[in-house]
Amino acid sequence: MKVTFITRKNEKVEVQAAAGDRLLEVGQAAGMPLEGTCEGQMACSTCHVIIAREWFDKLEPAVEDEEDMLDLAADVQATSRLSCQIILSEELDGMEVRMPSDSNDAQGF
Repeated sequence: MKVTFITRKNEKVEVQAAAGDRLLEVGQAAGMPLEGTCEGQMACSTCHVIIAREWFDKLEPAVEDEEDMLDLAADVQATSRLSCQIILSEELDGMEVRMPSDSNDAQGF
């Protein structure tokens, strides 16, 4: 299946993924600035992404803890999610994901 990431510079990066993959790891493998500091435990918002509107309703709804973490993120949009909470399925083949304007991966520092 395919996922397209749209960078802060509006560049499209298409990657292959498999059903069952977590969006966080797919994005990290593609070089996207997704820290995932808490390693998917919903204790931070460093994996914040913006899902294209046409794909947003196909996702499982966010739980309250995820909503609370998104309240701490910058550049939150109506279709913002934490990528650590998105498990890819065949229904999401072709999904577009935008990096927030404030995304910065500090792992390399």
